Parts: sequence; C-alpha cells; structure tokens
Amino acid sequence: MQGIVGGVTRLADWLAGRSGWQRLGLAAIAGALTVFAMPPFGLWPLLLVTYPALLWLLDGIEPEAEHRFAGWRSAALTAWAFGFGFFLAGLYWIGSAFLVEADQFAWMLPFVALIMPGGLALFFAGTAVAARAVSRTGATRVLTFVVAFALAEWLRGHVLTGFPWNSLGYGFSVSDTLVQATSLWGLYGHTLLAALVATAPALLAGPGISVTRSRAAAFVCFAGVLPLALFGFGLWRLSLPTPADVADVKLRIVQPNIAQKDKWRPELRAVNFSRLLRLSRAQDNLDGITHVIWPESAPPFLLADNPDARALVADMLPDGVHLITGAVRAEPLPQTMPDGRWARFFNSVMVLDANATITATYDKAHLVPFGEYLPAQKLLNAIGLQQLTRQRGGYSSGPGPQSVNVPGMPQMGPLVCYEVIFPGNSVGAQRPGWLLNATNDAWFGDSIGPRQHFFQARMRAVEQGLPLIRAANTGISAVVGPRGQIRAHLRLGEAGVLDQNLPGKIDPTIYSRSGGLLFWIGCLVLVLTILYSKMAKHRQH
Repeated sequence: MQGIVGGVTRLADWLAGRSGWQRLGLAAIAGALTVFAMPPFGLWPLLLVTYPALLWLLDGIEPEAEHRFAGWRSAALTAWAFGFGFFLAGLYWIGSAFLVEADQFAWMLPFVALIMPGGLALFFAGTAVAARAVSRTGATRVLTFVVAFALAEWLRGHVLTGFPWNSLGYGFSVSDTLVQATSLWGLYGHTLLAALVATAPALLAGPGISVTRSRAAAFVCFAGVLPLALFGFGLWRLSLPTPADVADVKLRIVQPNIAQKDKWRPELRAVNFSRLLRLSRAQDNLDGITHVIWPESAPPFLLADNPDARALVADMLPDGVHLITGAVRAEPLPQTMPDGRWARFFNSVMVLDANATITATYDKAHLVPFGEYLPAQKLLNAIGLQQLTRQRGGYSSGPGPQSVNVPGMPQMGPLVCYEVIFPGNSVGAQRPGWLLNATNDAWFGDSIGPRQHFFQARMRAVEQGLPLIRAANTGISAVVGPRGQIRAHLRLGEAGVLDQNLPGKIDPTIYSRSGGLLFWIGCLVLVLTILYSKMAKHRQH
C-alpha cells in the first residue's frame, strides 16, 4: 500500500505543479481520454486516472489563498478544458450530420465543433467552482466534488431541454452485470457511484492529505469494494428467472440501411420504399410473422397522405399482420401561412393494420434542437437559417410519453430516436409491456455516435424492467431483454431483418417506482458527511 501511495503522491504533486497552458492542455487530454472509458469502448478503469488527474490539477491552483472563492477563474477554466476535451472527443460525430448536405450546412461545422462542447463543458466548470467554494483540502474536497459533479450531471440532463449524452454513469454500463444496479437508482444514481469510484485515488494524495487508516479504507471501499458489490448484484439479478416470451407474437425488425444523403432524394423515394417492402417480405412472405417494425421516418414521404403507398403496404401484409413504422405526419392548418406552411409536421410512430388503415399514432415529444427545430424558430428562419431536416417551420412536439395500443400484443411505449436518452421520461403514466426505439442514426455514419446511442437505449430497458425493441435505419437494430441482455442485433451499416419473439417484461423495478429518490438520498448522505467532517475539523481547531 505504501508503494502505491508513494507513486500516487508523486503523480499528484507533479500535476499540481503544472500551471498556465500546461495545466489546461493536460486537463483537455484527460477529458478526451475519458471517452475511452465510456461505451462503446468500455475501458472504465481509465476513470481512476482521468478524474483524479483533474482533481490534482485543481489542487495546484492558489493553495495558499484563504478566501473560499480564491482561484475560481483558474479552477473553472481548468475544469472547462477537461469538459471541452471530453465532449469534443465524445461528440465529434455530430459534425457528420452537417456534411450530409454540405452545400447547405458545412459552414456551420466549426461553430458546432466549438460551441456545443464548449457549452456543455460549462457544467464541469460549475462543478469545480461549487466544490472549491466548500472545500479545497483533505478528503472532503473529493466528496464535495462528487456531489457537485453528480448534481451538475443531473442539470445537464434537464436544463434547456437537457442533453445527458455520455453521462458518467454510462461508464459503468458496458457489461450486463454492471448495468443491473440502474434498476435501483437509474442513470443519475449510477453517475453518483461512478464519480465516487473515479475520484477515489484523490483520497490518497493532495493538500491536507495524510494517509490514515480510515482514508486508506475509504479508497479501498470506493475503488475496489463498490465495483465488486455492483458486479455481485448484477450476477445475482441476472441469475433470476427469465420471463417467458409473449405468446403468439413474432416480430420482424427491418433495417434497410439507406444512406441519409439518398433517403429523401425525389428520384430515389420509390426505390427506397421498395427496399422496405422487399426486406419486409424476406424469403418467406411474412409466414408466421405477426408484426413488422420499420425505423424512424422510414417511408420517404407522407405515408398517411399517400394512398398508393398504403395500397402497397396492404398488399405486403397478410391478414392479421400489423406494421409499426416511424413516419412523418402532417396536420393541415386552417389556412396557408405567410411563409408557405400548410400544415404542422410531426415525427411520429404509426400502427397500420393489414388493410393499411392507421389505427394508432404517437408523436415525438422531445425534439432535437437544431435538428428538428430551431430555438426562436421564426427569428432564425427570417435570417435564412434552417434546422438539419429542412422542414419549413420545424417539427411540432407531441404530448409526451404514453402507452399505445397495438392489436395482438401488449401496449407499446414508443420512443423516437433521441427520446430514449432521457431516463426520467421514457414511460408514461400507464406502464407498457415493451419499449420501441425507432431511430435513424444514418446522419452519423459509421462512427461511435450510433453505438453510444444503442448503449444508452439499452439502459432504459434495465431501468424500467421492460424489453426494448430497436429499429434503426442503418443500425444498430436489436432485441433487448428486460434486464438489458442483447438477444439479437444487426450490425451498423448492415441491411437485413431480425425475426424474433417479443421478450416478456418483469415486475416494476425500484427505479421505475421511485424515480430518482435513491439518487437524491445518496446526495444528501454525502452532504451530511461533508458537514459532519467540517464540523469535526472546526471543533479540533
């Protein structure tokens, strides 16, 4: 143990001694390396290096100053550099969407590459300032950072519509065993625990640190025992009986693999729609299939307003077979607007029977900023800006998560694309029998983006105890059981179909019943621990 402490102390002292551009550069590099701890890479032990490195870099900022906010600008900038490196490396693939129609949107790429990572990095900056205001020495500086960071991650998932992509809790979701604990406390509770593990080495070195037996025990607990406990819980949960598949339901999930640049070209719309029909029939003409599932906005036109296309769907579907598809829906306005808009448009999921009659519709509620709508839409449209979908006026949002009736199977909980990344908003008031994530990740090519998206979708299944069916245009389409185990999948960039039974659901999880309660209790326990430690130190003086 002494050898470990000595090595950690030397590294901590060296990092604390950096200043200026060296400090910022090392922080940015540490942030970028953290991406490899996240899905799809899953090298989560890297967190035990990168997050302590950030704390030790912060430790070296004006240690002699007594004012609680002393050095806050340097601390904020250092943590911001870490966050900028993390988000730039983890979200670089978003730029691919601006190159699909490069003549229209490529000029925005430099702004996206700087503004989005820079804006998200402000949550890291706020974490450093808040933690520094409470404690800058001893073990309490680690605990205050953990609490401030966990709260900042919660805010990142909620402020300005939220964007909890690559939240730290996903670093502990890369295996079937480690992800099981999210059934207790969800993504944000998992993020709190991951932050405790990640920052544990900072308990061994830093200002005001003397390695007592209690601090060594805390390090061993957070860095060793806690991951083992999560692993053990996961093994136990995965050993529980697997629910039977839903009787008399056989799904065919279609992955057409149509490039985004070709998807909406007028001259290719008939070809693209024919591909969907041909894959749906496969070799057996839907023999034994009860439900066909297409991805987000699969028909390259307004399906509800195209009787010829629906006639082809009816011809494809045998009696009793239903189609569930993502589709753009138009709701006519009383009169044409001055900008030429004649309808409100929705990114929807539709259920069609064997006669191609639309029997149910769900409208996406959580829209993608700058993708499906623009903030201050009228103003930005007036100066010539458009969202990536180029839908005049942007898309309108639906009422929120809900359970949808689909004949011949349990109620469906549809989540269109981006909606699946929001843990607290994935199920409506009535619990469905399964979740559908209809998505189109073709915007992002063969990058880590679609893979990150898939892993985040899988966590929703574990949190809710519900099977997840994922239909993606270019992948990754999959069938995920109610404990997050992947039954079958189609690889990214592969055209094909998945014929699978619908897994059964399990009893509601603790998280699905209590929401974020355990996360808030965990934060409160840490806050009380910090207060007790500071009071004890005050009495000693």
